[in-house]
Amino acid sequence: MSANDDAKLLEGAALIAQRAGDLIMELYEEQAYATYEKADESPVTSADYAAHRFITEQLAELSPDIPILSEEGAHLSLAERQQWSRYWLIDPIDGTQEFIARSGDFTVVIALVEQHQPHLGVIYWPAGDKLYLAQRGAGAFRRDINGEQRLRVRQLQQPDSDPVILAISRRQPRERVMQRMNPDRNLSTLPAGSCSLKACLIAEGQADCFLRVGPTGEWDTAAADVIVGEAGGSIVSESFTPLTYNEESQLGNPNFLILGDPRVPWQDVFIRHRNPSEA
Repeated sequence: MSANDDAKLLEGAALIAQRAGDLIMELYEEQAYATYEKADESPVTSADYAAHRFITEQLAELSPDIPILSEEGAHLSLAERQQWSRYWLIDPIDGTQEFIARSGDFTVVIALVEQHQPHLGVIYWPAGDKLYLAQRGAGAFRRDINGEQRLRVRQLQQPDSDPVILAISRRQPRERVMQRMNPDRNLSTLPAGSCSLKACLIAEGQADCFLRVGPTGEWDTAAADVIVGEAGGSIVSESFTPLTYNEESQLGNPNFLILGDPRVPWQDVFIRHRNPSEA
């Protein structure tokens, strides 16, 4: 695909994410949704399903030849998915727990994955009316009431010793993360909602790092992978290896890290936990 074609797809996906956000906010503000429990005991709402239907329909119109994989849709077998050279990967509402808790910290996430690597990424935060988007090799940007701004991770003056800002979940047990941090490194914490919103905080320099312990899906990280990467950071597993996309039968992620300033010796900041039962 040409860069021009990529740009059109990115802008199309961005518009779809914003329109889905409008739909979600209408249901959110009117509290016109029902809450259910998935087989894995995680919550889902009728708003997730409504957003899923809207996004998949709109993406199918935007690019009829590109398959779509959604958290809330049918998950095809690896044998079927392996035939895809590229596909849309979406999370209609990332942060369903935040949606239910009415914190406003939830996002719409759309990524285009090519040859097992995220290539385009869109994250829209409806409550804050902020749009984050990136194309591999073309930079990461935020659009809000103040216009468009290019994103860069925060650069520490002394990467080896300056305090780092750790984005941390409001819903997950804090100790699961803190016991993996080197006590010799000074840090402060910044509570935030969905995984993708924490990624955006790192991409725009408000936080430096994030550790996710526990189950997530590839749809939780694909768009963030592009946005953070184009802002100068990275997303890696807890073993500091790249995440993979559409290469496993299951669509789950390992525990992962979102990292800002690449000059920081992150393997000294995070101490890999040795208890596999908590992985």
